Formats: sequence, C-alpha cells, structure tokens
Amino acid sequence: MPRPPLAVRIRQKLGMAVVDGFFHGASAIGRLHPASKPEKHDVEVIKDVRYRDGDLEEHLLDVYRPRARAERLPVLMYVHGGAFRILSKDTHWLMALSFARQGFLVFNISYRLAPRHPFPAAIEDACAAYEFVVHEAQAYGGDPSTLVLAGESAGGNLATSLTIASTFERPEPFARAVFETGVVPKAVVPACAFLEVSRPERFANLYGGKLSGFLHDRILEASSAYLRGVPHAAGDPALDLADPLVLLERGDRPVRPPPPFFVPCGTADPLLDDSRRLERALADLGVPCEARYYEGELHAFHAFVMRRAARRCWRDTFAFLERALGRPLRPSGRTPWDRTTAESTR
Repeated sequence: MPRPPLAVRIRQKLGMAVVDGFFHGASAIGRLHPASKPEKHDVEVIKDVRYRDGDLEEHLLDVYRPRARAERLPVLMYVHGGAFRILSKDTHWLMALSFARQGFLVFNISYRLAPRHPFPAAIEDACAAYEFVVHEAQAYGGDPSTLVLAGESAGGNLATSLTIASTFERPEPFARAVFETGVVPKAVVPACAFLEVSRPERFANLYGGKLSGFLHDRILEASSAYLRGVPHAAGDPALDLADPLVLLERGDRPVRPPPPFFVPCGTADPLLDDSRRLERALADLGVPCEARYYEGELHAFHAFVMRRAARRCWRDTFAFLERALGRPLRPSGRTPWDRTTAESTR
C-alpha cells in the first residue's frame, strides 16, 4: 500500500488522537459509576500478572475472579480491541467485570501495539497469553477445559486467530505452541471483528460508497499500522493469522473441530460485512455460528451499556455461553448495569 500524502497523514493522525482520547476518557468516566466497583459484584481483581518473560507492561494481564465459588470456575480470556494500535486491559475493565459477574474466571490481557510492534506481535502475545491461561487457570480456581475466548474489533480478530491456532496445525512457532496445549476453546465471541486486515480498501466500495472519510481513515490506519513493513500479497497464507476470515473462506479443514461462535455486530457498523462473511464461512465449514445483528447500532456499541441494545447484546452473549458450556451462569444473565429485573427481560 503506497504511503498517503502528507495532508492525509495529518488528517489521519488527528483522527487517531480523537478516537484514542474518546475511548480512554469514556473508560475513565465509566469507572466513576457506582456499579463499576468489582467489590459491589463480589468480584476480586488481581492486577498486573505477568504472562510472558521480560519487563514490558504489554505482557501483563488482570485476573477477575468471583469471590464466592464452590467449584472450579469456567475460564474466559478477553482480548481488547483498539485497531491494533490503542487501548489495553485497563480500558476494558468493563468487559472483564461483566463476564466475571456471570461466574467466569476472567483473564483480561494486554498485548504489544502497532505500529511500533506490527504483525505478528499482537497474535504472538495473544498466543503466549493463551498458553499461560491454559497452564495457570487451575492455580486461580478455574477449569481450563471450559475456556472461552472473547474480544471486540481487533480483539475479535485475535480471538478468531487464536481459535485457528488451536484447531489447525500452523507453521508459526507461537501458533504451534497453542495447538500443542491440546485445549480447544468451548466457545468464541468475536464481536464486531476486523477479520481481513490486509485489504482495507474493500470498505470504500461497500454500503453504496457512503462510508465516511473519517471511518475510512480509521480502517486504513488500522491496516497500515498492523501490517507495517509486512508484504501484502492477497491470499498469502503467511497472513492467515492477520486475515483469519480469508483462511476460513478458503475452506481448509481443521485438524480439530472448531467450537461454536457467537458473532454480534451492529447494522450501522462499518465492519458489518466481516461478521456476515464470517457467519457464511463458518456455515460452509459446518461450524456452529449464532450471529446477531442489532439494528442501527454502531461499532462496539455493546461497550456503551447505558444503551438498551448494548444490554440486550450482553444478555444474548450470556445465553449463548450457557448453551455452549451446558451450564447456567449467574446471576440470571443480567449485566451490572441492568436497572431492574423487568428491564433485564425485555
């Protein structure tokens, strides 16, 4: 992809700063809400656990654990979004808390960000975190055989690629390490995922050419940052773990059966087409997939839990996980921000 003109690069940098500031600010403001306190939900948080040798703060994760537990907990690894270049476990405390409140032992990870650390740094870190979770979950009271993977946007890409690493025999050493754990997730939740990073220009021709310049810039910068210095040959298997959708659409047969997927996305999300394509690709492979499309909702809408559609998405997610795990979650699929029992059932 050619380097864009200076004026375009300046516009993109300004847009990046706006998005970065918005999500960090929203995360900080959200922490002021009374319901954001883990102790109010009988959840404890173990901060900054190192999952990989070294001193990088990107190789830390937080553990969210229900205090009341009579048996080993189902395990969930959460991979944050942020276009591969911003945000962290600390901005995604809401996701971790919401899953922990349902009875999951949650490992909420950070990973190295682009463009300083381009592909395959993020998926390499996610694979290292996967190994850590499989090997250490029991020490924290979890059952690694019940592992669930979840993430949104770029994190949805990484969760899907992790699933591929656990079910396909791949040449990458970090992917092989995941496969050799012998643990396949019980379920995967890639929300509003960006699943074909190497071909961002395709979005300009979708949706009747009405994608705004601001949104198109965000997609282009995510791709150029993550694949900085990486050859962009279309369909190159070396990019399979950056473009997991392409691998799945290729129809390669996995060594192990992939788990069921829950794929939520808003119909006003510019990345909607990737979720629709994922649904079709999984169906062609015979992999169970429950896709839910929320009318008029934007990208990552489920993070804005004051919205009714967001709470409905969370309840749909929990209901899917109950079915996938074959066990009830607690407490009755409600999110921490549901105000009343009546509303939680709408």
